[in-house]
Amino acid sequence: MTKRAYNFNAGPAALPLEVLQQGQEEFVNFAGAGMSIMEMSHRSAIYEQVHNEAQALLRELFGIPDNYKVLFLQGGASTQFAMIPMNLLTAGKAASFIMTGSWAEKAIKEAQLIGEAAIAASSEADKFNRIPNLADIQLPANAAYLHVTSNETIEGTQYTAFPETGDVPLVADMSSDILSRPVDVSKFGLIYAGAQKNLGPSGVTIVIVREDLVAASPKNIPTMLRYDTHVKNNSLYNTPPSYSIYLMGLMLKWVRAKGGVSAIEQYNRDKTKLIYDVIDQSGGFYRGFADLSSRSAMNITFRIQTEELEKQFAKESEQQGFVGLKGHRSVGGLRASTYNAVPLESCRALAEFMTDFQQRNG
Repeated sequence: MTKRAYNFNAGPAALPLEVLQQGQEEFVNFAGAGMSIMEMSHRSAIYEQVHNEAQALLRELFGIPDNYKVLFLQGGASTQFAMIPMNLLTAGKAASFIMTGSWAEKAIKEAQLIGEAAIAASSEADKFNRIPNLADIQLPANAAYLHVTSNETIEGTQYTAFPETGDVPLVADMSSDILSRPVDVSKFGLIYAGAQKNLGPSGVTIVIVREDLVAASPKNIPTMLRYDTHVKNNSLYNTPPSYSIYLMGLMLKWVRAKGGVSAIEQYNRDKTKLIYDVIDQSGGFYRGFADLSSRSAMNITFRIQTEELEKQFAKESEQQGFVGLKGHRSVGGLRASTYNAVPLESCRALAEFMTDFQQRNG
């Protein structure tokens, strides 16, 4: 195999080499069955064991309480933007949101198609370069739930603490930072995440939902869009993305072998510090986009003095084996996504490239 790329893609994103190699070894003949797991019935005992083991591993690693259900769904987090208000937004209530950027905005727009939506706090005035102060949240009296986007991949901001919402369920899109740090799941009514950043490949969406919220699923919405449908059938009501779930299980085993979520959190901090230090010590050559109080440990967003230099940086970095460093098309600039499986060595290599680029162009 030729040298692997320094993969900083925002998603689908890097997977551990050992996970990919195990998937390769088991690809054709899984568990001695004479077929790939992709060829198996999702009703088979072999697949159900893989399915249930992945659920159990996620529960163990993320500390999910017994009164929460773990669902493996399809359609990405974007489908959850609509599915959540369909299930949780009842007549006379308002879906409430903290507006933090591109993904929060998408969630709000979908909720508005279902019913009333309210902005409880926003950082739009600061061009979404920070998470709003929790003290500024104004939750409406008729709030059905409060929705937060725990990490904005495009702007590169992340919550360091979550709001206390009392009896109002807290709902979180954790697509880009789930399992990157310990979280008190009991503070949330529902957590959801696309797997393709920290949990595995694309194709499976995780929903962690409190049992009492499942019981309230309305009966007048389509069967596939009701949480109780998937709870009753252990996420096997229809054919699941079986291979994606299998690879997610391998990824969860990798996290456990690394020492669990707390160890992964420290590993991520060590990785991102290498890059943030270059930005902070560059004398203004590199400018971080996110406010220091809200910097993401998953997506490092930054600019260089001119757009021409940014284009040159992107071109030269690609020539050196770096992938995915262009910023999102909606905001421009540069972005390094440093999810769980991005190796420390890749971040060190990027920091060295950034230093060298500044020395040659500063």
